[in-house]
Amino acid sequence: MTDARVTVHTEATIDRIAPEVHGHFAEHLGRCIYGGIWHSDSSDEEGFREDTLELLADLELPVLRWPGGCFADDYHWEDGVGPQEDRPRRRNLFWAQGPEETPEESNAFGTDEFLEYCERIGTEPYLAANVGSGDPQEAANWVEYCNYEGDTELADRRRENGREDSYGVKYWGLGNENWGCGGRMTPEQYAREYRRYATYVGTMDNLLVEEDLELIACGFEGHEWNRRFMEEVAGAPWGTEFPLDHLTLHHYYGQGMTVSEADDEQYDRFLADALETEDHIERIAAAINAVATTRDIGVIIDEWGSWHPEATADNGLEQPGTVLDALSAASVLDIFNDHSDVVTMTNIAQTVNVLQCLVETDEDDAWARPTYHVFDLYAPHKGNEAVQTSVSTPSRELEDDRELPLVGSSASVDADEAYVTLTNLDCHSSQTVELSLEGTEPAEEDVSGEILFADQEPDLEVTADNAAEFGAEQLAVSVDTDGTLTTELPPSTVAAVSIDQ
Repeated sequence: MTDARVTVHTEATIDRIAPEVHGHFAEHLGRCIYGGIWHSDSSDEEGFREDTLELLADLELPVLRWPGGCFADDYHWEDGVGPQEDRPRRRNLFWAQGPEETPEESNAFGTDEFLEYCERIGTEPYLAANVGSGDPQEAANWVEYCNYEGDTELADRRRENGREDSYGVKYWGLGNENWGCGGRMTPEQYAREYRRYATYVGTMDNLLVEEDLELIACGFEGHEWNRRFMEEVAGAPWGTEFPLDHLTLHHYYGQGMTVSEADDEQYDRFLADALETEDHIERIAAAINAVATTRDIGVIIDEWGSWHPEATADNGLEQPGTVLDALSAASVLDIFNDHSDVVTMTNIAQTVNVLQCLVETDEDDAWARPTYHVFDLYAPHKGNEAVQTSVSTPSRELEDDRELPLVGSSASVDADEAYVTLTNLDCHSSQTVELSLEGTEPAEEDVSGEILFADQEPDLEVTADNAAEFGAEQLAVSVDTDGTLTTELPPSTVAAVSIDQ
């Protein structure tokens, strides 16, 4: 008996799936940098943890956001360049960090270390400039230090610090959560500050630097805030009408649920909360379109993922990595695919050890979490053309009058292949899924599949000892004479099917 049917409309294209949609985020928070990416404050040689570096390089991260987060709006980049022994030790106003969990920043890991790390793992850097406690000159100077090839004092300082060529940093965020920890600004206040910063940073584009800088403004989950911000940005009497390329928001879910103590009903509510990401994308896109157009200004979700009660400021926002969290990530990645016409980047929080990280470490080892394997499974979507899917699925009514669809999907195509991802959000029952591609009748030899978490409970936590058990396995897919594919998805699983065309 078929439980769900998925039809892939291979000619109904949405847009190209920007590889940056699989982006990541690293903040000076907990053990993300010190103990995660960087050995310690007193590092040897380059200072990078090779085990973490290899895992992230294998995943082919498209973009990595740094240095925050709330940390960014109290961070002064010049503290973190030059000889490490000369760098000042500063407060970390927002977070305990490092293995010692102290609210201090050694500045051992700064701009040059981060940008070298990006090059070594093959990712684009995304820098978040300090708007909350900084000024436009500081932001413009940072761009000059990173990107200018000429003979100014800042370009020469970069060379003295060991980097002859410019880094060519393209993505520049102007502020972080400026409605909150970045200054508690009104949307109008932030819009005026944003325009001031964008004037100084944006003027460098194609004048002092060769690359086209992409400027990123901070938005909010309260979407009236976004509308007012956009109206104020548009209302300046002269200058560039819309001096921004992207508008962001942050969406966390799961704050009220400890996975190990939850029941099936709580699982359902958690997954429904993750699916609300779609509503936020549509609402921020509407706020942009009310004043400008999403053809010119993209949507970035540059912090997203699960945030459970175990993750507190006192423990560096660490929480267990579970199958359920990974399942939620798959459902959100499907949403991003379906909205590839407006979503230009996302950054899951955070890369190592913090919140819904992809890699976890202890003093001796680093290992992949279940969410890492979801990103690996979804990697073939990157750069493909997203196409529409029709999903007929059973759903479950929740106590809060919402419904949870039990099967989700998204699809993309390139010249040779269709790639379809499937999620069974039912954490206690299998779902039989029929899959068909319009205009295609594949033979059995044209089809292959993989599945994650088929033998694991949703609350299973990853550890150094069991990390190898979470990788993908072969998925059995039958092909009927009319080209319809059928597969069985065990509870709380994520699958992918490749169809040669």
